[in-house]
Amino acid sequence: MEYKDYYKILGLARTAAADEVKPAYRKLARKYHPDVSKEPRAEERFKEVQEAYEVLRDPEKRRAYDRLGSNWQAGQEFRPPPDWSREFHFRSGGSGGDAGIFSDFFEQLFGGRGFEFRSGAAGSRAARGEDVQHRVEISLEEAYGGTIRTVQLQSPEMDRSGHLSSRTRTLNVRIPAGVTHGQRIRLSGQGSPGAAGGQAGDLFLKVAIRPHPRYRLEGRDIELELPVSPWEAALGAKVQVPTPGGKVTLSIPPGSQSGNRLRLRERGLPGPNPGDLYVSLKIVNPPADDPSAKALFQRMARELSFDPRANLD
Repeated sequence: MEYKDYYKILGLARTAAADEVKPAYRKLARKYHPDVSKEPRAEERFKEVQEAYEVLRDPEKRRAYDRLGSNWQAGQEFRPPPDWSREFHFRSGGSGGDAGIFSDFFEQLFGGRGFEFRSGAAGSRAARGEDVQHRVEISLEEAYGGTIRTVQLQSPEMDRSGHLSSRTRTLNVRIPAGVTHGQRIRLSGQGSPGAAGGQAGDLFLKVAIRPHPRYRLEGRDIELELPVSPWEAALGAKVQVPTPGGKVTLSIPPGSQSGNRLRLRERGLPGPNPGDLYVSLKIVNPPADDPSAKALFQRMARELSFDPRANLD
């Protein structure tokens, strides 16, 4: 029977922390999943990755495996220590239907995937399913008003005979109004199914809000650059401003300058603490592309004692 170096299979150091195991597994499971992988020996490598993860994710199995020591080499002839079953008390938890899923090495040490761990009295050990994370992309308007997204999830599954398949699930998910970029939405029990009757994991939807051609998001606050004419800025005006919730009236104070920032309270993303909408003014000059426009600018140049660079002296 060949020794399996589970740390090497997952690309981990023997000192790897528990929270490093799942990311390493997910990366390799995606790489070698037979339904999508073009890698040589993809199905074989996928099984190895699953087996390594089954051991290293479980504290009891990992502790037992680590007791074998670090001097073994992958592929080296191996036999379990004589006192293995007495010290760790692993045994098969079924009728042998798991045979073929994992290697002989795993079967000898842990007795199959549906193992029982005895501490005094024997009993089946249920395992909670994995949590699943899925990215969902929405527009800023959908984040403002809420929306419903249809999410398709594909999960690799292996039956008791060791055959790999991919199961597709379709969920209609409600995205609440006021969701922010990067926020995670938890759907309890919608992750991977548990083993031996264990509860299913959770599904976490990570929300990504697409960049908007007009608005810029800062948390729940929304930024908008608003073009204004020179006379609106100089004399003051009331103008219509677009927001994700519809147009509102904004009062521009007399004497405003480009870059001045005005706030529309609670016009950002909604929520228990709604955001604000910040309007940055940008003065836009009309084109001097006809004689009357040129004459008006020339008159302003003559009659207004204004030097925009006076503070540079």
